[in-house]
Amino acid sequence: MTLRVLSSGLEVPEVVRTQLAGDDVAGRLVGKDATLWGPEAEAAVRLGWLDLPATSRELVAPLAALRAELAAEGLDRVVLAGTGASSLAPEVVCRTAGVPLVVLDSTDPGQVAAAMTDLHRTVVVVSSPSGDTVETDSHRRAFLAAFAEAGLDDTQVGRRFVVVTDAGSPLADTAAAMGARAVFLADPDVGGRYSALSAFGLVPAALAGVDVTPLLDDAADLAEHLAEPGNAALELGVAIGAGFRTGRDKVALADGGPGSGGPRTVGLGAWVEQLIAGATGKHGRGVLPVVLESLDAPGVAAPDALLVVLGGSPVEGRPSVGVTGPLGAQFLGWEYATAVAGRVLGIDPFDRPDVTGSAADTAGTLDGGLPEERPVTTLGAVQLHASGGVLDGVDLSQTDALTLALDALLAAVPPRGYLAVTAYLDRRADARAGELRAALAGRTEHAVTFGWGPRSRHTTGQYHAGGPQVGAYLQVTGAVAQDLPVPDRPYSFGTLQAAQAAGDRQALADRGRPLLHLHLTDRSAGIDQLLRAAA
Repeated sequence: MTLRVLSSGLEVPEVVRTQLAGDDVAGRLVGKDATLWGPEAEAAVRLGWLDLPATSRELVAPLAALRAELAAEGLDRVVLAGTGASSLAPEVVCRTAGVPLVVLDSTDPGQVAAAMTDLHRTVVVVSSPSGDTVETDSHRRAFLAAFAEAGLDDTQVGRRFVVVTDAGSPLADTAAAMGARAVFLADPDVGGRYSALSAFGLVPAALAGVDVTPLLDDAADLAEHLAEPGNAALELGVAIGAGFRTGRDKVALADGGPGSGGPRTVGLGAWVEQLIAGATGKHGRGVLPVVLESLDAPGVAAPDALLVVLGGSPVEGRPSVGVTGPLGAQFLGWEYATAVAGRVLGIDPFDRPDVTGSAADTAGTLDGGLPEERPVTTLGAVQLHASGGVLDGVDLSQTDALTLALDALLAAVPPRGYLAVTAYLDRRADARAGELRAALAGRTEHAVTFGWGPRSRHTTGQYHAGGPQVGAYLQVTGAVAQDLPVPDRPYSFGTLQAAQAAGDRQALADRGRPLLHLHLTDRSAGIDQLLRAAA
């Protein structure tokens, strides 16, 4: 079975199909014609993902041999230190296959500490195109120190690491210096968002125990048809582009659920989110992906959103698309569709013009110290901070003051805007914070998204910075019960996490966006309090 795309109730302007057909977009895309996105498009050096179903096969045998080697030494627990696209694709692969993989994509001290257990059977995959991402570098340093404290010598420590990076990157040099067991160099013609079928997606999954050959087989089956007019991936791109053209500039992503008719995938929406948001959010335009909890979740019928059912059929009577197919075909199909949607939107889906602001603000905060921020008020376990006039005129002396504050934030969402919730917490131990999305979406007609910081910087950060400036923001942070140092750095993970959150707030302030920042002095009690107020 390959990719299938069916739509219902979707208006497709004739000009969209006419332009795509007249310009032979399907054929030119497969032929790697970068002029589809303009004469200066970065696509000229970013279309290698089209070849991955074939070229990535050279990874299969070495990965099988390396996994056997690790197993023979009792190393059967794989920790993936990476963030954004570098971790989302292998996480989807492993969750879908039911294979354990520990994904460390957070600077939360509790989440980092939880990953650094069972060291006697742990191998760490450090995955980053450059290696200068502060999160991933900090994780590498923490595991180096932990292995040394466990009694391993320098050679043994180095052999607990497998590195995936770009050729010539700082991380490639670091891997050689630390004596990493293996280094896999990614295709330089593949951008991070499109790297699911590259070494970034395949190495962690294969070492964890997934047979990755079917992924490549299913992608190859689809690749044979991508030059054909009207192929399934093209139709998906047409649907996204047509939705944008007809006022549906958001894509609501819902899992079709068990028995929905297609191969089951787990967590695919989070990967699609980073792809669409990062590829299209620029020059004041973009398609906002909204990952829903289910087909019954609040937001599924939003008037400005196209509903996409992953692994299921479209919903009759509602503008919707059903996308079914095995995971390898889904990866390649969504990459192709997003490239087509970029053509319809008139943007280059391969550049990254707006991703450095928050990181620069974080670096400045780490150098200059955390800002002194006094809360407007404290309600139980929740300290309230605000900017952009969110709380102007709100009577916070009322018994339901927290609810009133959330109401004020929802009221600050502009027409055709959205509310973005970001939680700088432990996405394992504080998982209930994710329930905030549905609770708040049930109280507004606007789109509501949810992301874990700092991962959200590498997933939706480009859209928030470069897309239409119609967002309002809720940031949730929490007190750190037990901090961890970042070895050979003058700060801890707790300080780094706080600095990243502060960097995001500064970037929002620079753009004049409405922001409500809630700091939980007790995480468990604060989340309970927040969910009650949101409900």
